[in-house]
Amino acid sequence: MHDLAFVFAGFFVGFVVGLTGVGGGSLMTPILIFFFGIKPHLAIGSDLLFACFTKLGGTVKMARSGLVNWRIVATLCAGSVPASLATLWVLHQMGPADPAVQKAMTSTLGIALVLTAAATLYKAIRGKNAPRDIAAEDLKAAAVPRHWSFPILFGAFIGTLVTLTSVGAGAIGVTVLMLLYPRLPLPRIVAADIAYAVPLTLVAGLGHAGLGTVDWALLAKLLIGSLPGIWLGSHMVLKTPDRAIRGVLSILLAYAGIKLLAL
Repeated sequence: MHDLAFVFAGFFVGFVVGLTGVGGGSLMTPILIFFFGIKPHLAIGSDLLFACFTKLGGTVKMARSGLVNWRIVATLCAGSVPASLATLWVLHQMGPADPAVQKAMTSTLGIALVLTAAATLYKAIRGKNAPRDIAAEDLKAAAVPRHWSFPILFGAFIGTLVTLTSVGAGAIGVTVLMLLYPRLPLPRIVAADIAYAVPLTLVAGLGHAGLGTVDWALLAKLLIGSLPGIWLGSHMVLKTPDRAIRGVLSILLAYAGIKLLAL
């Protein structure tokens, strides 16, 4: 019965990701900690690889559609991957099961969830105002950031946050990319956000696996549920009130974040 509960949790998170684009980590990690009593370091480590496999399918689909700007992805990875490796080194030195590290993880996760809630609410209110298409001759100029260093610095921040909490590459990523590339069409922003999250979560997830903080059996059960969930959610995305769903999600994420901060 417990196995079916993990499969259902994977299905639910996959469905919400397919429906709203909100990152799986912001939902899956709190569910594993609060509903299943999984230790934070195991929940975070397992969820990183869950996110990697989940977003890989989305990246392939968007790359085939020509939506992924690989230059933006490479620039973000130039900051996020080294930051992830540095964070993993610190975790290795301190030990992921150390009480101080556990407290740092839950506190950082709480802050990340509150930020994700704010970003989700922002997208619910302002997301429809983002451009959805652009002339081909203007696309190259739109892919130039406000300053060349901003994507690298942002990538480093997200790389650290994701490695510590498994949260940050979803709603926070899209919101910041909208600020860095204000003229870039929204589908291309989402595509870049999903694509750069794949190598980041792979590096962070494998690093956690090396630390012994990945539950492989748990990961398999979550993926069994998430794959059909994502398929169903992506097919229902045009039939649901996007703003209302994102508004409810932002409240749930803020509640989970505040609860984690109170631990």
